[in-house]
Amino acid sequence: MTIRVGIFGAGRFAAAIAEEIRNMNGPVAGILGEPQFSVAWMLHRGDRIPDRDVDVAIDASVGAAVEEHLEWALATGTPLVIGATGWDIPDIEARVGKRTGVLISPNFSFAVALMQRFAAELAAFADWFGEGELSLFEHHHSAKKDAPSGTAKALASAIVSASRKYRGWSLSGYQPDSLSIACLRAGSEVGTHRIVFDAPHEQMLIEHRARDRGLFAHGALKAARWILRRRGVFHMNDMVDEFLAGTRTREARHERRAVRAGCSDRDTVRQ
Repeated sequence: MTIRVGIFGAGRFAAAIAEEIRNMNGPVAGILGEPQFSVAWMLHRGDRIPDRDVDVAIDASVGAAVEEHLEWALATGTPLVIGATGWDIPDIEARVGKRTGVLISPNFSFAVALMQRFAAELAAFADWFGEGELSLFEHHHSAKKDAPSGTAKALASAIVSASRKYRGWSLSGYQPDSLSIACLRAGSEVGTHRIVFDAPHEQMLIEHRARDRGLFAHGALKAARWILRRRGVFHMNDMVDEFLAGTRTREARHERRAVRAGCSDRDTVRQ
């Protein structure tokens, strides 16, 4: 099965997705029998969307274009993966309903999705511990326009949702009930995000650093494959939850088999 992909955008992220598809369609993919991808089209902003059908589209463009691309996806019933940041559509879940599948993520690293879980756990721990404060730091290349990054906002949301202390986040310095976020735009940094727990006698850091954009491209294509047969609005956490639930199910199954095997062995000994 070849999955036909439409790509909105022609910047660094979009180019990385196209490159990843070329890499995935090499000889090894054919030997393993994995579904291969093909790029049906790749559009600059303002380009007319071709009439050619695609199995899934990935929005790697800019925030201002997301609503138009969403409307196209809903009108055509095309699953959509949104990787663009700097947009806000409050009623997106109501608009999407069960018309198609939409997966939203500011960061397609599965490790970052796991980091969000850690962030929530750390927020709960900080509440229990009673001392110390949490903060966020993020660093991106000088061409990135939005600040804080979508990933930083997602991490902050995980902390605020799990915390009794923080009611929101702030870029304007220290506020007792706001999570402080510091942003740096300099150089060629692909993306670094750091959560800091700072207490009087100790400090704990949780950091993720992307080595290159191939990381995000690979994750975006995994997301594109995952969303194909689903309807509704999803996030990377949903993919991680499904994986972890499957892992727990397999582990429980192995444990039951081990127990049954142990019982059989004991019965044999008794006989």
